[in-house]
Amino acid sequence: MSLLAFFGWLGETSWSVALHESQYAYSILESIHVWTLALFFGSIVMFDLRLLGWIMRDVPVGEVVSRLLPWTIAGFIVMVITGSLLFYAIPLRSYQSIFFRTKMLLLLLAGLNVWMFHTRVYPQVATWGGIPPKRARIAGGVSLALWTCIVFLGRMIAYNWFDCDRQPQSDLINFLTSCIPMESEF
Repeated sequence: MSLLAFFGWLGETSWSVALHESQYAYSILESIHVWTLALFFGSIVMFDLRLLGWIMRDVPVGEVVSRLLPWTIAGFIVMVITGSLLFYAIPLRSYQSIFFRTKMLLLLLAGLNVWMFHTRVYPQVATWGGIPPKRARIAGGVSLALWTCIVFLGRMIAYNWFDCDRQPQSDLINFLTSCIPMESEF
């Protein structure tokens, strides 16, 4: 079974249909997703700006991490749960969205950036002064850029500019979205 067929099937399950067609559940999930995004993104921005040495220079980076990390993790967990449920409500449309696919790619890169930072750069945090070393500043800048793009792309998922039912579209768009245009549409 292809991914396209799997997500088509998933979208036809009773729970997926019920969630998508619910008068309140989808809207509540979307609201919680955005609220926790604000919490998560706000703490990430503060941490990244501290890594760049632009704010709170007199507060040690380790202290900023210890204060923000619990909030960041909590926001991330709730954001992933609600985002997964939002995907489950409309899996095929989400899977075929250029914005969603790009967002997932950038999420992988952001996760890689976090992993590299915490395993290779952060262990020496005790030796840092007011302005962190270049590798830490690069990690902060990359993080800030990635998360800004992820938030932007997440917002763009709601728009149907490249949905499969909007044919004709270029062959490149159809390829990138896994759209299979019907011959009768031309």
